[in-house]
Amino acid sequence: MKPHHRIFFIQFAVALSVGAFLSRLPDLQRKFGLTEGELGLLLAIMSLGVLSGLTFSVRIIERLGARTTAFVTVFGASVFLSIISWMPSALPAMPFFFIAGLFTGAFEINANIETDRHEALLGYRIMSRAHGMWSLGFCMTALVAAGMRQAGITIELHIFLVFQTVLISGSIVFSKIETAPPRQDAHSGEIPLIAFPTIGLLPLCLIGAAPLLAEGASVDWSAIYMRDVFAAEPFVGGLSVTIFSFCIATGRLAMDPVIDRFNPQPVAIVLLAIVVAGLLLVATAAHPVIALIGFGLTGIGCSSVYPLAISAAARRADRPAPVNVAALGQTTFLVFFAGPPLLGFIAEYVGIRFSYWAVVPVIVAALSMTKALAAAPMPAIGAQRAVQSQG
Repeated sequence: MKPHHRIFFIQFAVALSVGAFLSRLPDLQRKFGLTEGELGLLLAIMSLGVLSGLTFSVRIIERLGARTTAFVTVFGASVFLSIISWMPSALPAMPFFFIAGLFTGAFEINANIETDRHEALLGYRIMSRAHGMWSLGFCMTALVAAGMRQAGITIELHIFLVFQTVLISGSIVFSKIETAPPRQDAHSGEIPLIAFPTIGLLPLCLIGAAPLLAEGASVDWSAIYMRDVFAAEPFVGGLSVTIFSFCIATGRLAMDPVIDRFNPQPVAIVLLAIVVAGLLLVATAAHPVIALIGFGLTGIGCSSVYPLAISAAARRADRPAPVNVAALGQTTFLVFFAGPPLLGFIAEYVGIRFSYWAVVPVIVAALSMTKALAAAPMPAIGAQRAVQSQG
């Protein structure tokens, strides 16, 4: 494997665990006897863990290096998600939701920083492809989950098998990861203990958070939406997650050359407009097929907006790249994990259809901020070397 392919696998492995767990949320809800609002509270606890991991782990990650951090965060998230599935009720599961979120937040910083550094070494964009591996893993594990739910495989056995898969494959792939050098023009300042967003970073935070809110709504609630609105069978409900994940994976894996050709801002505008169209189809669907098409469009639209925001944050010259990435990650992943619980409360008291309507204004607000992606990025090391050799 090429060095950056091993970094891609970090995204893929975590997606296998998180995707399997989220795909079985309807079963976990029934097992624990929870309402949508109570399930949302558990997801909010996980969100707090993610936020803590993003806020406090930057120094630790820089000290441990990419390889050790990959082992700790990927295996940590996977094992604690597996433990949750074996809990008898919601109360003893609460601390494990937090710990799983903690490892997930730290993983995000490690994977994005290493991807940005490899972009600099290669001289072309790979950030969208890296996140495409997350989506590909999510798509695969969601499809498997749909089949396992239809076959009546228990959530406990399913999540444990996923953990074993991640443990074996990760042990092989992560063993040869080497920490990439920082960008040549990267800020060399001291890394603070806590990473907070700056005023200049806030537009990128909104741009990154908006599609993640739509993604969280699609991943966390789509199976429940299909069940409650259309009384769909478990396999059909699982297809909503699978189709969304397949479309977002396809978009991310194919989008880097498009971004290099047309530049980030116009690509982001088109993608966010597609998100709006997809959400409106879901919110107004009169037939399951229409809703599935809406989830597919939402997936395509969500595909590369968040990776664009991450790349823009990493290339800012005002602070060290890990700090900006962590700060942006705080906002975006807080929305990714905290947004769906809030949508759960909306679903419980107003109706699950309206929860998808509620996402649309956030996407429109992000559309108004896309100028933040138009700033000239820091030159990649690979591109600098090419220019120097031509000179």
